[in-house]
Amino acid sequence: MKKLLLGAAALVAFATPALAADIAARPYTKAPAYTAPEVVYNWTGFYIGGHVGGAFGGDNSLLGNSGRFLGGVQGGFDYQFAGNWVLGAEAQYSWLANNNNNGALFPGGTLVTSNNDQLGSVTGRLGYAWGPALLYGKGGFAWRDNTNLATTVAGVPAAFTTSGNRREGYTVGAGLEYMFAPNWSAKVEYQYYNFGNTTFNTGPADIVGTRFRNDEHTVKAGLNYRFGWGGPVVAKY
Repeated sequence: MKKLLLGAAALVAFATPALAADIAARPYTKAPAYTAPEVVYNWTGFYIGGHVGGAFGGDNSLLGNSGRFLGGVQGGFDYQFAGNWVLGAEAQYSWLANNNNNGALFPGGTLVTSNNDQLGSVTGRLGYAWGPALLYGKGGFAWRDNTNLATTVAGVPAAFTTSGNRREGYTVGAGLEYMFAPNWSAKVEYQYYNFGNTTFNTGPADIVGTRFRNDEHTVKAGLNYRFGWGGPVVAKY
């Protein structure tokens, strides 16, 4: 019996290394690479904000292309559809600083002064978004406060009459908006306002028949707070 046990132990000791050699090594598996979550920017929702910039009369306006500071507020709604397209509507109101212009002096000595200090618009806009950026165009209805025309000859007020619309018109523009943080976006835009033409029908002889355009070129930088519809930024895993 003792010899039998010793023989069995020797057989097991001899077979163990051979069996271990036949067992395949466990394959090494590399951990999957980290993939950052995809960020989806959603432009759908309401927003409010403010803007500052400058306004410049056109070359054919009464007082020329003198510049003025402006500041104001805006609010609107955007709807993102078909992937990257954004359709919206916006109302905007701007206050203009006094133009500090001495007026237009005509050859016969008549001085014509004019001033308006408010601009407003209601526009539609259509844009294309890629990531946090939105490039858009806009256009629609525009209005301004009643422009106060005055004429004087040698410092004495002179009577006159005019024809033409000076208060309502149209506006077109384009801009770039960037969503730099959840619920916040910044924009820069150009907007042109046209309120038609005005003609002096009666008055001092040197101004009768004079026709000028009522328009403004504006450049604005703005900041918007976006309430969002489902959130302006969504992390997608």
